[in-house]
Amino acid sequence: MLAVVALLATSCKDYLDINTNQNKPTNVSAPLVLSQALVATGIVINQYNTYGMQTGGYAANAGGFGGFNETVTYLYTNNNYSNLWPTSYDNLEDYQYIINQTQDEDGNVNPDQIYFNAIARIMKSYGFQLLVDAYNNVPYSEALLGDKNLTPAYDDPAAIYAALAADLDKAIADINAGNAAAVAPSPVTNYDVVFAGKMTSWIKFANTIKLRLMIRGKGKVTFTNTTFDAAGFVDKDVKINPGYTRDINRQNPNWNSWAFGYTGSSATKAWVPSTFVMGFYDGHKLVDLKRGNAMYYQFPSTGTNQLGYEGVGIPKSPEGNFWYPSDNRDGKSSGNATGVLKGPEAGLVAMTAAESYFLQAEALLEGIPGVTGTQKGMFEAGIHASFKYLYLLPDNTTSGTPDADADAYIAANTNYLVQYDLATSDAQRLEAIITQKWLAVNMINSQEGYNEYRRTGYPKVNGALPNNTFASLESLITSRPDRLPTRILYPVSEVQYNGANVPAGVTSTSSTIFWAK
Repeated sequence: MLAVVALLATSCKDYLDINTNQNKPTNVSAPLVLSQALVATGIVINQYNTYGMQTGGYAANAGGFGGFNETVTYLYTNNNYSNLWPTSYDNLEDYQYIINQTQDEDGNVNPDQIYFNAIARIMKSYGFQLLVDAYNNVPYSEALLGDKNLTPAYDDPAAIYAALAADLDKAIADINAGNAAAVAPSPVTNYDVVFAGKMTSWIKFANTIKLRLMIRGKGKVTFTNTTFDAAGFVDKDVKINPGYTRDINRQNPNWNSWAFGYTGSSATKAWVPSTFVMGFYDGHKLVDLKRGNAMYYQFPSTGTNQLGYEGVGIPKSPEGNFWYPSDNRDGKSSGNATGVLKGPEAGLVAMTAAESYFLQAEALLEGIPGVTGTQKGMFEAGIHASFKYLYLLPDNTTSGTPDADADAYIAANTNYLVQYDLATSDAQRLEAIITQKWLAVNMINSQEGYNEYRRTGYPKVNGALPNNTFASLESLITSRPDRLPTRILYPVSEVQYNGANVPAGVTSTSSTIFWAK
């Protein structure tokens, strides 16, 4: 599938690109664009994971490297994490192209392409939530119009959230309409590198994205429809895999960025796990030896650091880094391991089942209707799902006994962060849910852990010792007790080309996302 994507797909422009390449086709069928768009989303997710791990407490600077600059001071400039913006909008252009190609000017969808349109809407909502959660106000209603509007206005983030939920509702309704019309075999099967045409799975994914929107937007967003489709929520890891393999431009992006390049050379080595996150595995906060062994190299002796420390004894990353647990450090043959990197052919996760269960647990805690089950049941299902994903090998077989080990983990930690019944207040229950979610997305969808910290203040940080805070020792933020940044800034390209519309006065030290504490 990757070869087909590389040869046939068009690279849709972001909304600021005014150049035209006459050697590339301007009209490509929706099926071909869908495949390449989903693959490109994997690249986008990998970039957001990197941003989340570096800002959200999962990683710190390794020894032997310099030039961390604003990464450790938190006085971000318009150049920090600036790749998120163009890659996100470029990918969103692809999904908008599919939507436009599969419906008429009045919005009536071609019945033969109803599933393509619905998937594009779901992924468009997924991508815009990533943007809003990183930047707050972003171009939405006037974006994705190509050369019809090169300087789009910025929309209120709460209004974008409401619009995304409505788009998800439309996508679900269209899938159900297609199902009722017996559109089978599904025409998207050969182009869908996520669910292989299983449309009920797409409905579950849409439901879960909407649930995430509703939880973060609770009390701040007016949703026109607060119900969910009867299909339910994500219960299996949502993975993108077009046929990743050990070859140029064909490896899992996460593996390619953090383990080894296709030639076998070591990838990024400038980062190591933070001492703060390791405390949830090695006994400083919780005892989680099984997941620690599944994730980290040489655990529990894994090298760690506190962000900003550049003194004596900073660990240096081994070949393939500390997030690859195997002893096989030969980049030409390594892989087939547990943990978060697994191997070059492993699927890239858009959403874990664990995150879905923790979202449902919080929905039950907050009284959001449409979610069944119990808080404790969903909470423990999230822990079990986290173990299951980490124990999974690239070929989708399981190493070890994840369910038994999850039960043992719960039994071994007489702490309300693990044993839900020990929580004596809703604040403690929320802390337990978010802390376990923060752990479950560690180095998978790290941006979601960072988002949840900013929204809830969990996991708790306090004090200056590396087990108690993930704030950089070089932080220059004095206006906040946690000394942590509140957001990243709009990229320099946006300031240059759409400066009249870019919100003024935004800083990384005090400007917050609309749902943040």
